[in-house]
This record gives sequence, structure tokens and C-alpha cells, in this order.
Amino acid sequence: MEKAAINQIVSELLLRSGSSAAVTIETYFPGGRLIGGKYSLNAHCITMYTEVIKQQCQQLFGSSERVYDYFKVVLAHELGHAADVYLASLSRELDLADDVQSRQIALRIEENAWENGLKWIEDIEPGFINIILEQSLAAYRQDVQYESA
Repeated sequence: MEKAAINQIVSELLLRSGSSAAVTIETYFPGGRLIGGKYSLNAHCITMYTEVIKQQCQQLFGSSERVYDYFKVVLAHELGHAADVYLASLSRELDLADDVQSRQIALRIEENAWENGLKWIEDIEPGFINIILEQSLAAYRQDVQYESA
């Protein structure tokens, strides 16, 4: 991924969102997990992992043709975390929660981020976004569904 294109997307979404979060770009998430972006509440910083985003795009869509749109969607989601006025309290609740509650809270945190972030990527077709969103939430929803079964 070209640095100039990435920086343009970051600038554009920071402007749209009005966020003051710092955004850093790395290649891979430490530890080898396929995590495309990470928001740190305490640091108010987003780290985006470009090689992981390429891998995710390839796995989900069969090519990396739309990798910049994919990057934009993931960044909007992370900015959604940064904009979440409930994140600090939900994070505190998560620390004190039992397994059942923690799964529900984790799902709520992710849903909040998507809800917040979607308004900044209205220039990307909803079908493309929805595939990423559904994949992103699938494990969280499965965990919550498993508990209620």
C-alpha cells in the first residue's frame, strides 16, 4: 500500500470525524493475529496494520483490488471507537464482568464503533461495508448467541 494514499485516507477521515486521535501505521499486528486496526483508549491512538488489512481484504473478497476502501472501512471503525462516549464506562464494566456479561459488553463496544464510524464512509457502497461489518461482528455475535442457547 502506498504511503501517500494511506495518509490521504487518514487525513480525510480525521477531518470527517473531527477526531483528535493520533493514527500510526504499522505493517503487522504483534503476535501474528489478523487485526487490521486497534484503538487504544488510554493513549487515544489508533494503529493501523497495512499488511494485515491486505490479507483480510484478500481473504474476504478474493483480491486486494479494493484494499484502500477496505483500509478506509477499518479506519472508520477504529475512529468509531475513538468517538464512543460510552467506551470508557463500557471498558470499566468489562473489567468487572463475568464471562456472559463480558461477551455482551464486547459486542456492544464493537457495535457502537460501527454505528459511529459508518457515517464517515458514506462514499463507499453499503454492500461492501456490510460484508466487512458482518465478518467483524460474527465472532462477537456467536459468543453472545452461544451463551443464550
